Order: sequence, then structure tokens, then C-alpha cells
Amino acid sequence: MSDTRRRVKVYTLNEDRQWDDRGTGHVSSTYVERLKGMSLLVRAEADGSLLLESKINPNTAYQKQQDTLIVWSEAENYDLALSFQEKAGCDEIWEKICQVQGKDPSVEEHIEEMPETSPLIDLPSCELNKLEEIADLVTSVLSSPIRREKLALALENEGYIKKLLQLFQVCENLENTEGLHHLYEIIRGILFLNKATLFEVMFSDECIMDVVGCLEYDPSLAQPKRHREFLTKTAKFKEVIPITDSELRQKIHQTYRVQYIQDIILPTPSVFEENFLSTLTSFIFFNKVEIVSMLQEDEKFLSEVFAQLTDEATDDDKRCELVNFFKEFCAFSQTLQPQNRDAFFKTLAKLGILPALEIVMGMDDLQVRSAATDIFSYLVEFSPSMVREFVMQEAQQSDDDILLINVVIEQMICDTDPELGGAVQLMGLLRTLIDPENMLATANKTEKSEFLNFFYNHCMHVLTAPLLANTSEDKCEKGNIFFLKSLVQSFICPYLLNIYSAFIFCLSDAVVGSTKSNTICPDNYQTAQLLALILELLTFCVEHHTYHIKNYIMNKDLLRRVLVLMNSKHTFLALCALRFMRRIIGLKDEFYNRYITKGNLFEPVINALLDNGTRYNLLNSAVIELFEFIRVEDIKSLIAHIVENFYNALESIEYVQTFKGLKTKYEQEKDRQNQKLNSVPSILRSNRFRRDARALEEDEEMWFNEDEEEEGEAVVPPVEKSKPEDDFPDSYEKFMETKKAKESEDKENLPKRTSAGGFKFTFSHSASAANGANSTNSKSVAAQTSPASSNGSSSKNATLTTAVTATKGSLVGLVDYPDDEDDDEEEETSPRKRPRLGS
Repeated sequence: MSDTRRRVKVYTLNEDRQWDDRGTGHVSSTYVERLKGMSLLVRAEADGSLLLESKINPNTAYQKQQDTLIVWSEAENYDLALSFQEKAGCDEIWEKICQVQGKDPSVEEHIEEMPETSPLIDLPSCELNKLEEIADLVTSVLSSPIRREKLALALENEGYIKKLLQLFQVCENLENTEGLHHLYEIIRGILFLNKATLFEVMFSDECIMDVVGCLEYDPSLAQPKRHREFLTKTAKFKEVIPITDSELRQKIHQTYRVQYIQDIILPTPSVFEENFLSTLTSFIFFNKVEIVSMLQEDEKFLSEVFAQLTDEATDDDKRCELVNFFKEFCAFSQTLQPQNRDAFFKTLAKLGILPALEIVMGMDDLQVRSAATDIFSYLVEFSPSMVREFVMQEAQQSDDDILLINVVIEQMICDTDPELGGAVQLMGLLRTLIDPENMLATANKTEKSEFLNFFYNHCMHVLTAPLLANTSEDKCEKGNIFFLKSLVQSFICPYLLNIYSAFIFCLSDAVVGSTKSNTICPDNYQTAQLLALILELLTFCVEHHTYHIKNYIMNKDLLRRVLVLMNSKHTFLALCALRFMRRIIGLKDEFYNRYITKGNLFEPVINALLDNGTRYNLLNSAVIELFEFIRVEDIKSLIAHIVENFYNALESIEYVQTFKGLKTKYEQEKDRQNQKLNSVPSILRSNRFRRDARALEEDEEMWFNEDEEEEGEAVVPPVEKSKPEDDFPDSYEKFMETKKAKESEDKENLPKRTSAGGFKFTFSHSASAANGANSTNSKSVAAQTSPASSNGSSSKNATLTTAVTATKGSLVGLVDYPDDEDDDEEEETSPRKRPRLGS
């Protein structure tokens, strides 16, 4: 078994003044030739690697603490510590260090082990000519915990601090600069004694301002600071509601001043001084706990604060003070223990903090809204379930536009900061609220399903409104403009009003005669930042809300609108849109896959890739990664769609093998299908019709999918439709009725032979896809697919082309005869046949 006496942990102090564990090993003291001296070496117990190699310098101030800890500083910002498993090992290394530095460790141990009954330190008389001697004494004891303790007892017993402060007043009146510099060292040293009983004296109303005065005369400064002037004249104590409890008022004053001493007056402590101020930190901490507890118990005071906060008659300045009070109140609450903090927030909830926030977050004052947002963040961080429960209860009594979450969303949208700092904070809070990971599930209540149903029914339309308003399709009708005008009028945010008004102006231009296929209006940086935030939240929903977000995307045709942003001049926004699609495809959900292929939604992505040209950038890499994922995961439906519709446009890209790989996968799958067909007995293959695999799958899930739509009509309901149940057959009987009614129309949509020998066919996509394919915009890769493939005959390509259309029918004809046309017309319920290739 290894020697545990020398077993240590190595720590270094980081920039945040926290100790980082660098590993566990065994320490030794050895002469190192390279360092030219005795050094401390620590080798890791796991693999023997060197964790520490530090030369013992004669001038380095090593400290032995708590019997098993040695601490020192090697450079200005590099502090080290060895924590020993056993005291004996610490003593051995400490003896080696003292030996190198020429010190007697036994003397140090004798000092440390002085019994409590030994005489106290004799203090010099408190006179002006003794100040230098007093300063030297206070400074000399700081390296020894026992001597610090004895000095603290001497100062306490003799009432010495008040005598020193009287000398301060004398020195200041006499302008005795040397005496004032000594008093600075004395008072600073007394603070570093880390004794709570001395703090009680120093921070009393009688003494604290003189203590601050002594700390103004730092010898390293050419002129003294004016801390007392700031505390008495600049810093004003505001009572939003008069505090009648004098003890509470005194505690608030004291805490503010002590916090000022720690944060402003005292210099940043070194590694040796860090522990000296631990009691000062604790003093402030427990003061805050006491303040929060006293205020929490005074329900009359808090009730009055809430009443004034929500009173319409309260003036803006007063309301701002009230909100800032609550913000500081909540900040103080973070010092409470978990059970006390739980009681604190429950008290606030009982008094109506959430309805009050709902009012103030909608106000025009930016400072008030900012403070209200900070308070809301404390509440969400403490208990997202409490916030969710409130908003669901509120929904039963209020309209959607005044719900708390909708107010939060609108504040996110209306953030006037060019960098959207407030919007980013609010987006993080929304993500916490809609995160299923922190939702409770009990035997009689499932918070997840209840809240998500609420959110998608009452809030999602507010979140996506800017996205829908800033993405237009190629043809805009007057009805769309009227819809958006009514949308504008429903929002009170001036920023949104400007955006939507500009967007409607763009739509009007499009109606008059714009030929641009997709527009983003306006496409400025702030709008792009906002849309990126919304897309980030929607991407989070795709990852965590599979059922609800899937229905929403399908019903609103949301992915098509998002992909309009691929045209943005802001690359980060285009990447956000692409990331949204990548998350959807990453789910490998066939519902999503059919939605993408039917809507021809790869077209804007491929257009962006081709427009990017030969530039090797993040957009290029992200698009390639999307297609590479499809290839590696072998998502057959997407591979078939990409190869059949876009391969001609992509085959020239040879710097990656992704697209050739997709073609290979496609052909391999095609060969497998042919082999399966050939393995079927001839008597079965002679049947006139066979069931297509993809069509069978569509029939089985028909009530989740769409019927074939009329040409130019959206596959999924457009944004203006509000009832998703109207867009899907709710029974098999309705499906059959719809099928019969559209049978005659299907015949008209069959592919027609063109003069080039290929077939002209129309995809039944939404209006934007159909118009995009026929648009004058030359970017449409759908139009780039030629009848004749580069590596196959025109007839072979025609077979492939018509196969795409044929999959929409449920039966596929294997053999067609010229004289069967009359029979086909007589069979009213006959499914669509494969187009004839030979006639």
C-alpha cells in the first residue's frame, strides 16, 4: 500500500478566486538541477505524471493552515495550495520548507500551540506618538492565528477601538497625515483579524463613519478618498413605504455601509488575506437574511407595497422605486437557506407578485420593465411550476393578449436594444418555462401535457407572429394584407408596428407587380436578431415537444415560411433557418419526411447552396452536413426525393462525395426493389395491379396525412386557417368521399408528353411552391432538371420522372394496354394508373 502521509491534493486559485483541484498525488522535496534548488514535486498517483514542480524560494511567504494545508503564492496572480491527507506528512514538508528558508519550525509550532490561558498581548497606550508601534503590532500578528485571536481579545476587553477612533478625529483636525496613514494600517489590520465581536463595535452607528474615515487615508494614494461624503450626501436612503421598525431601518443602513467597505474601500484581497475577510462576508450575509426575514414577517408592509405597485394612480417615479425595491428584496433572498427561500417566494406569490409583474412588465418605462424582468427571472429560477400554474389559471379568466407569458413574449419582441440583451434574457426564461425536463408528473396531474396544450393554444401564435409577418410568399393577395393589418392593430408595441407596417408596404408592392419569389421585410440587423431568437426557441421545441410542435408545423406550414429566411443577407439568420430544418430531419420522423418531400422544401436549401457558389464557409458546411446526415442515416424517402428532383443540379459538386453517395444509395435501393419484384412468381406478377409500398403506408395513416389537393392549393393548411380539424378527414368514410370527388380531377393532372420526349408534371404543393417553380427567378432548381439525364437515355429519365408522380396513387399499373382507356373511365373508384410511356 502506498504511503498516505505524503498523499496530497494540488489546488490553484482561478480568476474568480475559487480553488481548482488539479489532481491527487504524492509530494516529495528534492533537489532539482534545472531549478538550481530544493523543490516540491507532486506526481499523480494514477499515472505518475508531474502535477507540480515548485522551487522553495527563501523569500516566498509559505503559510501552514489547519494542520494539513500549506498555501503560498508563486507569482502575482498564481496561488498554490497543498492539502495533505495526514498531519504528519504536512509537518514533514513544512519542516523542509522552514529548513530551506532558515526558519525554526519548532518556534512556529510553539507559537501556534500557545494555550488559551497564556497572557494576552500587551497593547501600547493609545496615544499619538504610539500609533506607529500599534500599527507594527497589528501587522505582525496577522501571520499567526493564535496571536490574531489574542490581539482581538485584548482590543475587545480594553475598548481600544473607540480610543483609536478618537485619535483619528484628533489627527484629522490637526491634519496629521503620518498619523492618519498609521491609523489606516491599524483599522485595516483589525478588519483582517476576522472577529465578529470587533465588527459589532466597528460597524455600530457610533463608529462606522469614523472607520470609513480611517480607510480614506491609504498611504499609497496621493490624495485621500471621499467615501464619507458619498455615503452621507450622494447615497440617499429611499423608503418606498415608511419603515416603522427602527431596528430594521438601522440594519438596512448598516448592511449597505459594510457592503460598501467590502466592495469599494478595501482592496482586492490576496490569497493570504482571502480567509481574513470570511467573517466580514458572513456578517453581511446574515444581515441580509435578517432583513429579508423581518420584511417577510411584516405582511402589512408588503401588502401596502403591492397595493401601490398595481394602483393606476401611482406616479411613474414612485412605481419605479417600488419595482427596484422588490428587485433588491429578491436579490437579498438568494442568501436564504432553501427552506427559508421557499417560504419567501410562497409569501410573495400569496400576496400577488405575478399579477403585479404582469402589469409593470407592460409599461413604457424601460427601467421599470428591466427591473420587473429581473424579478420574474428570480421567480422562474426558483419555481417554474409556480409560474406555469398561475398562467394556466389566468387563462380561464383572461384574454390571450393579456396573459403573463404573452406579455413576456411581446416584451421580447419589442426590445429596443440593438443587441437585444433583454430579449435574450426573456428567451432564456421562456425556454425554462416550456422545458419538459422541469415539469412535474404525478398520479393525478400531468403538468407537461396540460401546460403544453395551454402554450400551443394560447401563446404560440404570439411567438411566431414576427416570423410569419417577416416572411412572405411569392404571390400576395389582398386577403393576406388585410389579415396582417388586423394583426398589426392587435399589437401595442411601436417597434412591431413599424416592422409590420413596412412589411405590409412590401406586400402591397408585391401585389402591384413584384416578381421576386420570396421577400424578407425588413431585412435589417435587429429584425434578423429577433427572428434568430424565435427560431432558436422553435428549434428547442422541435427537440423537446415532438407531438405539439409537429402538429403546429404541419398546420401552419411553418417550415416553408422559415426557409424563406435562407434568402436573408444575414448569414447567421440563414443558418438558424437551416438548423431548424436540420433538427426536424434529425428526428427521422416519416411524417416530417413526407411533409418535406410533398412541399418540395429542399428547394430553398439547394438554392442557397448553389448561390453560395465556391465559397467555403459555414453556410456551405452546414448544408453539406445536412445532406451527409441523410446519406449516413440512409433516410430512403428523402434520398429518393433529392436524387429524383435535384441530382442534375448537384452532380457537378465534386469536392465532397455526399451527392454521389446519395445517388449510389438511391440506385442500390432501386436494385433491391427490382430484385424483390423479380423474385415474385410470374403468376402473381401477371396481376394487373400491385400495391405500392409508399402508398400503402400513406393509406394506413391517412387520417394523419393530407388528401391530394387541388393544383395550387397548400398541402397543409395556410397560416390563415385556424382549425386544424377542418383540414384532415376525421374518418375513413370522409376520406373515400373526398377521393371519389377528386378522381376526375386526378386524370387531368396526369403528366403530358412534351415535344422533347419527357413528361411535364405538376407537384401539388402549396401556392408558394407552385408559383416558385414557375417564377421568373432563375434560381429554382426544380426547373433545372432536364428531361434527359446526363448518364441515361431520355426514356429512362421519363420513367423515373413519372414514377415520382405515380407514387401519389395507391395502386400502380404494371401493364397498360391501349384499349383499356374505356374500362378505366367506367371504374369511378379506380385509383390513378402509371402513365403510359409508349403511346
